[in-house]
Amino acid sequence: MIPAATPPAPNRFIALLSRAGLDWFLLALLGVVVLAYFQPGLGSKASPVPWHGITTVGVALVFFFYGLKLSFAKLREGMRNWRLHTVVQVATFGLFPLLALAVRPFFGSEGGELLWQSIFFLCALPSTVSTSVVMVSIAGGNLPAAIFNASVSSLIGIVLTPLLTSLVLHTGTGGSQLWGLAVQLLWQVVLPVGAGILLNSRFSALVDHHKAGLRIFDQITILLIVFTAFCESFAEGIFTRYQPADIAKLGAGMVALYLVVFGAIWGLTRRLGFPRADQIVAVFCGSKKSLVHGSVMASLLFPASAATGLILLPLMLYHALQIILASSMAQYLGRQTAAEVSVAA
Repeated sequence: MIPAATPPAPNRFIALLSRAGLDWFLLALLGVVVLAYFQPGLGSKASPVPWHGITTVGVALVFFFYGLKLSFAKLREGMRNWRLHTVVQVATFGLFPLLALAVRPFFGSEGGELLWQSIFFLCALPSTVSTSVVMVSIAGGNLPAAIFNASVSSLIGIVLTPLLTSLVLHTGTGGSQLWGLAVQLLWQVVLPVGAGILLNSRFSALVDHHKAGLRIFDQITILLIVFTAFCESFAEGIFTRYQPADIAKLGAGMVALYLVVFGAIWGLTRRLGFPRADQIVAVFCGSKKSLVHGSVMASLLFPASAATGLILLPLMLYHALQIILASSMAQYLGRQTAAEVSVAA
């Protein structure tokens, strides 16, 4: 009898990374940052490659495909649970910014001010879509409500994220800048999303069939944006003022931010008497921040800033940590939900 073949080492390594909450995308994010550090000229403005045009088209396509995933029926289906929606959106666009404002006194220096601005930008972003829905599904939550809230959060963020950053960070101090930003958002984000929604009934099946490919396209677009942003930042020496210990402290702060928001939402929903399935939606949709929207909005709101890489740094740390922490929490809650269902049966 021929013994079964032993799985190759790379498969075991990938499985180990998956159990740890890591995937190729997180490793690729680290890879493009390392590449930008050693070869900043490849993605900076001095590069002969038209990176700005490439990423601009990529961003428009990302939001068009996102719109194709939405339908008027799905939006109507989730509108009824207004208490849950209110908690999620207030946490996303209210609690997060308030927490950022509360810690502002701890960032007194010039370099600290720029770092705080990047943290506030993170806090002004909408929730993720795919990650939130996946985590709610694993934890045994209300899946239609998760889809609705994550989608609505992304749409609201198109307006609220630029508004909050403009009011607090003064990213649009002039009328011409505000008008230019509005035009950019209109044709690069709003119109593609709207066109996608209108074409949903005709092409939604095609989108579902190519879901994996579209996800990879989204991720590649993000990688290009992050790569060019960090190339420009490294070329201008933006990070020379920060020590590795500062980055470690920032990572610890991102963990604390996630846990504070998660705990606050869980406690509030328990006090309000939410069903467990809705509690799960609230904590996972309300505690996430979107790397897709963050990468796009950073390129729109800080187009001429060499510090865009630093603007994205807290978001990248938060993105990685929220996946790791949320994965473990979702699995734990999922086991609890399954046990409760088994006892009830």
